Amino acid sequence: MATSTSSSGEQEPTRTRRKTAVNHAGGSTATTSTQPKTTVQQAQEIAERVVLVPVGASLLAGDNLVSTVRGLATKYRSRAGLERELRRYERRGATARNRFERQIRRTRTRVERQVRQRRHRVERTVKQNRRSFERQVRSVRRDLEKQSELVSTRIDRLVANAQDFIGSASDSAS
Repeated sequence: MATSTSSSGEQEPTRTRRKTAVNHAGGSTATTSTQPKTTVQQAQEIAERVVLVPVGASLLAGDNLVSTVRGLATKYRSRAGLERELRRYERRGATARNRFERQIRRTRTRVERQVRQRRHRVERTVKQNRRSFERQVRSVRRDLEKQSELVSTRIDRLVANAQDFIGSASDSAS
């Protein structure tokens, strides 16, 4: 069994020391409980809270107001302090304005780029469609010319055949 040295220098068993510590811890929690045991105590605690919460909130708001007023009084106590704050606000406003102007320029540049890209895309599509249409027109024209030549040669043949037929019919009739 393990042993340990007590404050008086004597050695006592470790198991006994642990048991004593557990007894002391268990006894102290029972007597220092913050939970009210009776309904009267519970009602009293609720009533205290109902009164203390608004009082605490109003005191805190008052402290914040006093702190704010003191801060403003310290900040604007002298003309130099006031001018320093005004310059600070002016710089902040100029920074915000510059940021806004940069954002506007970026947006304008982006919109102009998109418009340019769309215009080029439309121009390219129109050019492609025009070339395709012209190719188709040339092809149809060539086909019509061929067809017209074929029709002309057929007509010429028909006329020649008709003339031969008429000529041979008139020779046989005479």
